[in-house]
Amino acid sequence: MGTKTVASDHVGLGWGLDTLAAIKEDSVTSRLNPYISFDGNARDAMKFYKTVFGGTLTVNTFGDFGTKDAAIAKKVMHAMLETDSGFALMASDLAPGMEYSPGTNMTVSLSGDDGDELRGYWKKLSRGGEVTMPLEKQMWGDEFGQCTDKFGIPWMVNISQPQA
Repeated sequence: MGTKTVASDHVGLGWGLDTLAAIKEDSVTSRLNPYISFDGNARDAMKFYKTVFGGTLTVNTFGDFGTKDAAIAKKVMHAMLETDSGFALMASDLAPGMEYSPGTNMTVSLSGDDGDELRGYWKKLSRGGEVTMPLEKQMWGDEFGQCTDKFGIPWMVNISQPQA
């Protein structure tokens, strides 16, 4: 959720500039971001992703939300990494009894035109994991690669090339 100041084109309504400066609207933007479930190592995974992307990591455990069950009290109920580049990554540990099947139903996609930044992410994500398609120029003109990181999460990286 962000905040935006209402523009001064409402002066014709008789509002003074002081009033206009004080009027703010909450703006809710929609965003699509991955949410990854882990089998007890969400905290370690999110700390790793913070080393890759930087940003601010917030972690809440089941215990933080009042769970008394010692088996899950220290597990992650919700974690969110928000980066300076505008990325958001969310995660949690599964509660007991929930099936864990890493990476079979999603891939995280990183794309853009900042080749140096994206190659840096690629290097960190693929280290200790498996490269399934090398990051290289593809038939559509972009650099593209796929890897699975050391936590079993599949990633796609696409570096857009300038259009002629």
